[in-house]
Formats: sequence, C-alpha cells, structure tokens
Amino acid sequence: MNSIKNLPKNYYRRKNNNISNGVKEERNYYVYILASKRNGTLYIGVTNNLLNRSFQHKTKENKKSFTAKYNVNRLVYYEIFTDVREAIAREKQLKKWKRKWKIELIEKENPTWRDLFDDL
Repeated sequence: MNSIKNLPKNYYRRKNNNISNGVKEERNYYVYILASKRNGTLYIGVTNNLLNRSFQHKTKENKKSFTAKYNVNRLVYYEIFTDVREAIAREKQLKKWKRKWKIELIEKENPTWRDLFDDL
C-alpha cells in the first residue's frame, strides 16, 4: 500500500501550477476583443480567466488604462485555446490585422455586437 509520505515531494502541487495529484489539469486561455460600441474603439487581449478579466474592464479597475480611458468594455468576440503559446500568438496576429479585418471577424460571429459578458 502506497502512503502519502512515500510519494515524491513534487507529487502534490498547488493548483496555481495547473497540477493536482500529479496529473496536469486542462486550462483554457482566451483571446478576446472588447469594443466601446459598434464599430467603436477596439481592444485585443489574452487571459486565462475571461469572466474576471472582462469584469475588470467593465468596472475600470485600472482607472488609467486604455480601456477605461476610452470606455472599451463590451466583450464582442473571443476564442478559446488550451495552449498559452497559441493564444499569445493569436493575440499578436490579431493586433497586426487591419481594422476592417477585425470588424469582419467580430461581425461573422456576433453581427449585432452584443455584449457576450452575460453569456460567461
């Protein structure tokens, strides 16, 4: 019978390290687009907690941030990834896109620019 004290020291890790009981847990990463209004100012970001991050934007947690200054708080688009490197690469790719392409991407999935925050 295996006892806990016979397990390797690193078998139990904090959940913050995305590992529990020696088994890697699935974690999602999100690339998201916020807008001030339809066809308004856009912001692209990446996070591992879309609900919390969206709430931070909505409540203007950082009063001096770009999103607070320009009232960019409507979640209009997001993509889900399981690999943080892919999510960061996609964020960088979208940031390089022309504005027209970003608007087309949003309108393909969310033609009314509805705030998706309520769906989270």
